[in-house]
Amino acid sequence: MKLSYKRLFDLSGKTAIVTGGIGILGKHFCQGLAEFGANVAVIDLEEDQAAEFAAQLASEYGVQAAGIGCDVSEPASVKQMVEGVVEQFGQINILHNNAASKSKDLDAFFAPFEKYSIIEWRKIMAVNIDGMFLVAQAVGDQMVKQETGGSIIQTASIYGIMASDKRIYEGSFYLGRQISNPAVYSASKAAVVGLTKYLAAYWADKGIRVNTLVPGGVESGQNETFKARYSARVPMNRMAQAHEMVGAVVYLASDASSYLTGQSIIVDGGLSAW
Repeated sequence: MKLSYKRLFDLSGKTAIVTGGIGILGKHFCQGLAEFGANVAVIDLEEDQAAEFAAQLASEYGVQAAGIGCDVSEPASVKQMVEGVVEQFGQINILHNNAASKSKDLDAFFAPFEKYSIIEWRKIMAVNIDGMFLVAQAVGDQMVKQETGGSIIQTASIYGIMASDKRIYEGSFYLGRQISNPAVYSASKAAVVGLTKYLAAYWADKGIRVNTLVPGGVESGQNETFKARYSARVPMNRMAQAHEMVGAVVYLASDASSYLTGQSIIVDGGLSAW
């Protein structure tokens, strides 16, 4: 029988979990997975918004979808979330471990390194890496029990594999506020890459593939100064649009990437090539 390469991307009948599902990128990831046929569990702290968005997915793409509230930094919440997904959908085939925090206390989050609070550091790490660990642990355990394999995709950042250039932040604002890239963000995202490699080797014999999506800067409300300075560092001379991350996720979730594990797929317009 001739192999259909197009069908390798088909996710019909598979169940995908997307944490941080109503975020700037999360909604696009959910839409992309649903369009390729996956049933989608939209996971977010904001359960009402997740449920509303899941209803939209079901209506638009004709798949099953559910919005489930979860604090990924709390083991009990993660356990309850995974049990809820299995109860509703029967199994889990895809995890997009995507939730991350940049803190509601922006003064603390953007504080200079020399004055950074250990309390703020631990608060961010609790979501950005502890949450990754807890969700991967719970979902991976479910995948092992199913004996069906699966794909786990973990979102890192370009600043987890290279340093940010302080010069682009001079006079740069996001949604009206002076911004920078704090060390806790880079450190937490670098840890995601390390965790991915470990889990890829750990679960390879179970048929569970684990890879990292590494987005470059995505345009989402930065001022013109930031966009111009960031774009000048990028060979393609622009920031990314959120939808440009979706193709890599669909590829990693699907059988088209069946021999790919432990890798970082960098979608950055060439920034890390220079």
